[in-house]
Amino acid sequence: MIIVGKEGERSAVPGTIDFHTLMAAQSDAYTIGETAPDALALLHFTSGTTGRPKGAMHVHQAALWHLVSARWALDLRAGDRFWCTADPGWVTGTSYGIIAPLANGVTLIVDEAEFEAERWYRILQDEKIDVWYTAPTAIRMLMRAGPELARRFDLSALRFVASVGEPLNPEAVIWTDQVLGIPAHDNWWQTETGGILIANIAADPIHVGSMGRPLPGIEAAVVVRDADGAVERVAEVGEEGELAIRPGWPSMFRGYLHEEARYQKCFRDGWYLSGDLATRDADGWFWFIGRADDVIKSAGHLIGPFEVESALIEHDAVAEAAVIGVPDTIAGEVVKAFVVLHRGRAADEALIREIMGHARVRLGPAVAPRELKVVADLPRTRSGKIMRRLLKARELGLPEGDLSTLEGGAA
Repeated sequence: MIIVGKEGERSAVPGTIDFHTLMAAQSDAYTIGETAPDALALLHFTSGTTGRPKGAMHVHQAALWHLVSARWALDLRAGDRFWCTADPGWVTGTSYGIIAPLANGVTLIVDEAEFEAERWYRILQDEKIDVWYTAPTAIRMLMRAGPELARRFDLSALRFVASVGEPLNPEAVIWTDQVLGIPAHDNWWQTETGGILIANIAADPIHVGSMGRPLPGIEAAVVVRDADGAVERVAEVGEEGELAIRPGWPSMFRGYLHEEARYQKCFRDGWYLSGDLATRDADGWFWFIGRADDVIKSAGHLIGPFEVESALIEHDAVAEAAVIGVPDTIAGEVVKAFVVLHRGRAADEALIREIMGHARVRLGPAVAPRELKVVADLPRTRSGKIMRRLLKARELGLPEGDLSTLEGGAA
């Protein structure tokens, strides 16, 4: 036990060590010990949207990928003023809120307070932010605040806006283009990948609704498992399957803390299996469907929450949406939607029927929600991801599971 006395006072408690005595015996110079590229450096826990958080272990070599991927996917350049809104306790906040800007030598902006639309716009204006990296939840909350607020501020310094955490709804891309003057670029990665692997980059036109194309050096594919469990690429362009990445990129996680078997299950036949369902088009752009655990199986259809939620958000009364599958004696499951309305919209029966009718026209009767509930807010993790599993557990009276990452605590 080391005891630190007040104002430099030395301690003589039997069985303890005095801090100031130790310090007096040390040199003022210290040579940092060398570390190998594959030495463990970072431990990031997953956000817990589909279950208990897992501790993903990353190595020193990950910083190389933070450096180059920030240039490619976020368009970071020398002299930029960069703001990543993610909490530094989460993988995005560490990888791209701290390491990437420091490695690239750009000015980084940090705001420790909770989200408040007017203050965020003021930061963008007053700090003359060039590159802004945020989350779909934040963009949707700005949308709720209305375009009039944004137009009170000078956002002309913004050169590039990117989003991560959940898929970016097409409506949000269109809104940022119209209101902020620049469209938000979606990209994809996970706590396990340690860095951005797939992105809409500045050099390409944005494919609205797509997560983008793989960055240089990244091999991605959509795969399925055969009857024996072997992994194969899908046969047809546009066919649904699991998004897989060929291992070997610098920021790839090297294990789950104390869970080796769980780690090994992520790899099969030379691929890292992400647990995300996606499609790939003929030009190599990837399109997110949903987490495998969130996909709704209804009357033979596999329904991805993202498609339904994006259609709901297109209605001018809907600010946010989340959908789950609820049991049905005939279809197996049907889609139930939870929506948050824009300010000033009343949640009456006429509006609910109008929103459901919009979804039915947009999606067709097999995919559109059969039920819709207006709520004040949606449960989300502290990193901004909607916790659909918690919505489902509460709806069906099931155990809520691990709530350690729930925004605002486990209440």
